[in-house]
Amino acid sequence: MTENLELEKTLWQAADKLRNNMDAAEYKHVVLGLIFLKYISDAFDELYKELKATENETGADPEDKDEYTAERVFYVPPQARWKWLQGRAKLPTIGKDIDDAMDAIEKDNPTLKGVLPKDYARPALDKQRLGELIDLIGSITLSKGGNGKGKDVLGFVFEYFLGQFADAEGKKGGQFYTPQSIVKILVDMLAPEPEKRVYDGACGSGGMFVQSERFIEMHEHRKGKISIFGQESNPTTYKLAKMNLAIRGIDAKIELGDTLMNDKFPELKVDYVIANPPFNVSDYNINKAETHKWKYGIPPTGNANYAWLQLFISKLAPYGTAGVVLANGSMSSEIATEGQIRKELIENDLVDCMVSLPSQLFYNTQIPACLWFLARNKEGNSKFRNRNNEILFIDARELGTMISRKQKELSDKDIAKISDIYHNWRSKEKFETDYKDIAGFCKSANIQDVRKNNYILTPGRYIDFKEVAEDGVAFDEKMQTLSATLSAQMQKAYELDETIKLNLSKIGYEL
Repeated sequence: MTENLELEKTLWQAADKLRNNMDAAEYKHVVLGLIFLKYISDAFDELYKELKATENETGADPEDKDEYTAERVFYVPPQARWKWLQGRAKLPTIGKDIDDAMDAIEKDNPTLKGVLPKDYARPALDKQRLGELIDLIGSITLSKGGNGKGKDVLGFVFEYFLGQFADAEGKKGGQFYTPQSIVKILVDMLAPEPEKRVYDGACGSGGMFVQSERFIEMHEHRKGKISIFGQESNPTTYKLAKMNLAIRGIDAKIELGDTLMNDKFPELKVDYVIANPPFNVSDYNINKAETHKWKYGIPPTGNANYAWLQLFISKLAPYGTAGVVLANGSMSSEIATEGQIRKELIENDLVDCMVSLPSQLFYNTQIPACLWFLARNKEGNSKFRNRNNEILFIDARELGTMISRKQKELSDKDIAKISDIYHNWRSKEKFETDYKDIAGFCKSANIQDVRKNNYILTPGRYIDFKEVAEDGVAFDEKMQTLSATLSAQMQKAYELDETIKLNLSKIGYEL
């Protein structure tokens, strides 16, 4: 992992120099398109060599597309293979060569139709710099031996570049990228299992799906056994998601369209919803004819938060669970129908856990965020403890580490602290310690407590204050010390004021 990170940083620094005056939003597609091309070409080459080596024994044809489809590897036609393109990197026609390569790949792989960037021949793109970028990306070496670990290097690079572009683009770029630590905490808390369905109706570049697959792999299950469904309204981001998942070899049904107005999976029921919809969207519409989605109240015009929550609930199977990132205001807002909808969600025992997040986690906004965890049929779920009419509140605002001047990140230790508390509280499985409320961090509250707080879900309303350790100094003595300190500071302020007056009088200035 450390080697991957160093490789990523080196590539970013070098590629950023090549960018020159090109806008990050534009350069993003140049780089990510080439990374995608390199990845599928290397995967193809690896299988091509295996087929070539056994050609005489098995009769396998290294140029038969079906051989690659059977192994979930993209077939790459000769004019799109990286070695051929890198050999032409110094030619003035390299831009057109890449566009032709992308066309050829889409033609042979229908799932990528209309997805790959094809504007490398445009005059504004410096062909010398493009050739240098090809050589740079071509320097990434993959491990041999078929163990699969090295093959994921480009996957990590792709993910890293997404984050770097989000940072470079600011607010606009952050629309498509959720910081990895937030994705990790959602996935770790929901703990998706194989043979289940996962949905994200605001899937961005597909990070939730990548992390879900990774979670399952880490727990010794074979890759690719969950069923993935996603929808994304931004055409550019939709293409990034398709590329990101293809790089990982993840098979997913991703649709383009406005989820709230034109749901492409109207009848879908899933085991897990994992989503980070855009915060506080004001310009939106819902399909009011889909009354089953708005059974807890029509969400107000001017803010889509409660439209997203209800849409995700409508997707949950009988024992499904959801983890959703929203702005903090969603926990307490009384605007229009929001307070009433929140009351209905609570009274119907759909809210499972609320987490307040630290500030500065996002690339694109300083709006404080929180996590909503929703669950259907809490009482009847055989894997859950009997937590009906209870909500776990976690205040994680003190966690996180600054990784740059403006960016904070939750460490793996932070993520484990939050998710372990949730699983101790929720699961029937035995953990090292039983769940206990922790002052200043977490509290299990019942519905009567929530009613008393007017259905506000801000964790700080429920969690007990953390006691300050006693230092053995008597209260009266502390007050005397404080009084003496204040007197000394006031005396210094008076003396400074007198000095200023004296100096001013010396230069003839009268107060």
